[in-house]
Amino acid sequence: MLPWIQLDRATIPGDGGELRLKQRGSEFSIMLGSTELMNSRLSGSEEALATLSCERIAGRKNARMLIGGLGMGFTLRAALGALPQDTSVVVAELVPAVVEWARGPMADLHAGTLDDPRVDIHVGDVGALIRSKTAAFDAILLDVDNGPDGLTRASNDGLYSHKGLRAAKDALRPNGVLAVWSSAPDSAFTRRLGEAGFATDEVRVRASTKNSGARHVIWMATKR
Repeated sequence: MLPWIQLDRATIPGDGGELRLKQRGSEFSIMLGSTELMNSRLSGSEEALATLSCERIAGRKNARMLIGGLGMGFTLRAALGALPQDTSVVVAELVPAVVEWARGPMADLHAGTLDDPRVDIHVGDVGALIRSKTAAFDAILLDVDNGPDGLTRASNDGLYSHKGLRAAKDALRPNGVLAVWSSAPDSAFTRRLGEAGFATDEVRVRASTKNSGARHVIWMATKR
């Protein structure tokens, strides 16, 4: 078996912590400490985050989507494949190096999506961007942690709090959708979504595109 090669490392702004980009053959992995945040072999649930969201906003003219977390680009690529040409997509990525990796060693994986004219890359905190907007998006997709209880940095906790969810609701247009990815269920988060004024479905999806392996959770929350 081929050994893993570490290609680069990057400090997460704010709370510190370090991401490591590794490669083994054609396979990539992004690690935080001993935790694997993402792997290029497992894209099923990240793609589902996009396709489920696109289904909810289908038919809207000049729709605007915010994706929190670029990662390996699976969510963005799936969204662009499902969205019409009049849609605009903002991708907020906190770690500048992740964008550099997308244009460098993982360029083939991203398949030119960062250069799509519908896409705007925002290097910065998605929470701050959400708080700065009112009725700006038809859909907000969050995949910046391993879930509401699996934070890559402590300040991300604000995204999943009552205050953070109210900010997301304010940033959405009427009947807008907040979609949140998680590696595991979280009943307390489901309850907070309802308390914040969202009608919520909790969807279980496979991590792998082969419909096998672990199941992840996506909350599909519609602004009431």
